Amino acid sequence: MRRSVHPIEAESYRILRAAVDTSGLPRHSRDVAERIVHTTADPGWVGDLRLDEAALAAGAAVLAAGAPLVVDVTMVGAGITRYPSRCLVGSARAAELAAAEGVTRSAAAVRLAAAEHPTGAVWAVGNAPTALFELLRLAAAGRVAPALVVGLPVGYVGAAESKAALRASGLPQLSNLSARGGSAVAAAAVNALLYGDPLPLEERL
Repeated sequence: MRRSVHPIEAESYRILRAAVDTSGLPRHSRDVAERIVHTTADPGWVGDLRLDEAALAAGAAVLAAGAPLVVDVTMVGAGITRYPSRCLVGSARAAELAAAEGVTRSAAAVRLAAAEHPTGAVWAVGNAPTALFELLRLAAAGRVAPALVVGLPVGYVGAAESKAALRASGLPQLSNLSARGGSAVAAAAVNALLYGDPLPLEERL
């Protein structure tokens, strides 16, 4: 999926590539790493990310084919402006389930979304570690089989641990080592898979 690129964005990418060398990364890994660096203005992300090229390529392919995209919070979906996403965290059903089961609304929303999209969806978690833990629990129980999990929740409680659990799960995934993350970062990763490299072919090193 190609889109028009504003000259400011193109120039930002040229500056980015002068500041950090990503030329050794394979295609989709480079796209993801660079878009996250571009979004955060933080080259440190390149060393923090854990990139699986095969998983990212598969995620890009299913998105190109129109796979469902499930996000943990509306802010992730808001950052992915040209692809529809599903978020149930604000629904009455999630609030009712959370109260009945004693779980967070984020976890309840994941449980509900997994029932709607048990196979083949791309899941993007940018806010709540409890959402990622619930997704992993459901996957281990055989109740959901994601095409890709973008696991980039943020926070001092559970964020790094949930991402470590994601890496240990064997699911196709993108994660990072540290506790940092966030909705904008998760959205950037998905946008990278949707749009690829914004610069013309002749400018790619």
